[in-house]
Amino acid sequence: MIDLVKLLKVPYVDPDKGFDISPDGTRVSFSWNPTGRWEIYEMPISGSSPPRQVTNGEGSKFAPKYAPDGTQLAYGLDLCGSEEFHIILHDLATGGHTDLTPDIDYTILPDFDWSPDGKEIVLIANRTGCFDTFVLPVRGGPIHLVLDNGYPACAVRWSPDGRWLAVEVATEGQDHGVFIVPAQGGEVVQITDEEGGKKAHDPCWSPDSTALVFWGGPREFINDICIYSITTKSSQMLHDGGSEKSHPEWSPDGKKIAYIACRGADTWLAVQELGCPPEKYQVEAGVHYQPRFTPDGRHLILVFDNPRYPPDLWVFELEGGTTRQLTNSLPGDMAGHAFVMPGQIWYPSLDGLNIPAVLYKPPKANQDAPAVVNIHGGPDWHYQFCWNPFITHIASRGWTVLAPNYRGSTGFGPGWQNVNRYDLGGVDTRDVAAGAMYLVQQGLANPKRIAVTGRSHGGYLTMTCLTQYPDLWAAGSAVVPFLNWFTGHANSRSDQQHWDLENMGDPEKNHDLWYKHSPYFFLERVRAPVQFICGEHDPRCPASESIEARDKLLSLGMEVDFALYKDEGHSFLKIENVIDSEVRRLDFLVKALEK
Repeated sequence: MIDLVKLLKVPYVDPDKGFDISPDGTRVSFSWNPTGRWEIYEMPISGSSPPRQVTNGEGSKFAPKYAPDGTQLAYGLDLCGSEEFHIILHDLATGGHTDLTPDIDYTILPDFDWSPDGKEIVLIANRTGCFDTFVLPVRGGPIHLVLDNGYPACAVRWSPDGRWLAVEVATEGQDHGVFIVPAQGGEVVQITDEEGGKKAHDPCWSPDSTALVFWGGPREFINDICIYSITTKSSQMLHDGGSEKSHPEWSPDGKKIAYIACRGADTWLAVQELGCPPEKYQVEAGVHYQPRFTPDGRHLILVFDNPRYPPDLWVFELEGGTTRQLTNSLPGDMAGHAFVMPGQIWYPSLDGLNIPAVLYKPPKANQDAPAVVNIHGGPDWHYQFCWNPFITHIASRGWTVLAPNYRGSTGFGPGWQNVNRYDLGGVDTRDVAAGAMYLVQQGLANPKRIAVTGRSHGGYLTMTCLTQYPDLWAAGSAVVPFLNWFTGHANSRSDQQHWDLENMGDPEKNHDLWYKHSPYFFLERVRAPVQFICGEHDPRCPASESIEARDKLLSLGMEVDFALYKDEGHSFLKIENVIDSEVRRLDFLVKALEK
């Protein structure tokens, strides 16, 4: 058995909020937590010396980005887990740190970009109520609005020639779109096709600023890599088969595009010379994130993880096709552990469709074994062959673990992702329940010893599973969940409210739908012990959702375990809270499953 606390103490490089390469191509900066706190580190790409911590003090630091001249480093600071970031400027020569956004009373997202001359930073903030796009002078001066079109923005990139901004926004359903905004004012243009708005994510400028590469395409198509011309206002798709593609990056000479190709639970690094088929590479089976070319175009830096490797930076050499690990987060005494590697399976749904899933099948899995169905959040996300300390530990205990990619998950095309629109908590719940039934049918679990757990939307689905299929579960642990569509919507921030309206409709017009899909109103159906774990500063799934559900279940005489972390938000950032909450979740499940 692999000790859970030891696994949780393994640090990792943040794969979501990115890293950055210095303009001279010699250094990389990244967010890492070997001290138990998220700090910014810097190290040579050559690996000639170990990482150097460049931040310290209060809060968690993410999303480092070098100034164009390489003398400064901007990053996002989250003081209490509320995701209300400040933009901090670090002088690499003097070591000083300056808050560019002091005394703000609005939320800034940790996705920003420098102007090519280094005089301004473009950022996204809900200063006007919606997450709009603003430009902030670095040396002082008022912040000013550059795009307010009613859609919540989530990412922005400044063109190399300084003329344009590419702003990614949440549009219809779970789709995103990209708007091209003249930096000095003028007509705003959306990337479209003949039928209107086109799915567009993660825009990246060509070196000459004449085109954008992004992932998306026509709404009914699987996500592809697309190139949009600024002059012709038209786009073309790069086809190489049925894999989903994401996170494109243009080479410095403009001749190649790197991106991530995905087939279900597994991914590849793809490098495609324009006009030629792509070449695909893997560190090994697992998840590759956000490839970035070095300025000389000879290497790519990316993050990679799988159940044997925590997320770390790797260097890929284009000429030889070889990889080299840059950061090494896994302690040496853990390198020899027999980590359980999962497989990708398909199991039958209740209506006859096949549901993809990741299955951890320990050597001693049998019809008497405990099992856990672990539900991912999002729901626009999916389980892959990734590093997950909690799953690794319970699999090492001999428990079977099923991680379903229910309808509504990404990675399997728009038809799969969008099918749960206006049915959240419906078809996805049935798909998860079918997974538990499958484990019993296959002799991989004792029907009296199956628990369900998940975070965020996975916590919500934990509760819909407990209310809709109460006799299926021995216990349910919901981490940072919501349970009541009405109150969860009312108490969330504006970008989450936009998503709710797009995917469940108006709460007044669709009142019956919102009520039917809110497990809070059906808690009297629950038969198993319930656990709630939440963060007081959560802007996505407010802690009040768990508190009200706890009180109602207790009034019904149900067994409830409850933990509120007063200094955390939606994602727990402090190692002591991560350890305490995950050990608490484990103890709760052990009590129910190892009787």
